Amino acid sequence: MAYWNSRGLRGSSLEELVNITNDKYREQKLALIQKVPTPITPIRIDKEKRHITLAYFEKKSTVDYIGAVQGIPVCFDAKECATDTFALQNIHEHQVEFMREFEEQGGVSFVLIYYSHRDFYYYLRLEELLKFWQRCINGGRKSFRIEELDLDYEITCKNSIYIHYLEALNLDITRRSKI
Repeated sequence: MAYWNSRGLRGSSLEELVNITNDKYREQKLALIQKVPTPITPIRIDKEKRHITLAYFEKKSTVDYIGAVQGIPVCFDAKECATDTFALQNIHEHQVEFMREFEEQGGVSFVLIYYSHRDFYYYLRLEELLKFWQRCINGGRKSFRIEELDLDYEITCKNSIYIHYLEALNLDITRRSKI
């Protein structure tokens, strides 16, 4: 049984920016992406503040976001990192498996990573994640360094969209079609 407390909100500022971005995409009719709620059962509630202070997860969640971009199904997770090294333990095996199965059904899966100390956003393709994941399984590093990333997938703020990940998604799809 996994428990939740206030530490679970560590990535909430990133998620808020992703939510604002997704709202802009919806308003501009570019994409329809929704936050996937994590099913929890409250155990302790602060009745004065009306906040859940302790709960347990009912089941393993899949990814943070799911939806469609111009008819293409997409799913992704949003992660924050405070150093140049991203620990793979931040992504769970069941999430990787879900993203793999999602792509087998014709969708596109990825991870948005915010390197907070650099104010750097990155679109981590599933293919790239699987390369690091397999290296870990084979006894190699249990993390990857920012220097290992393909900087073509850096995400920038454009047209008042905070985390404009659609450009990186488009690059990902374009490169897939050339293979």
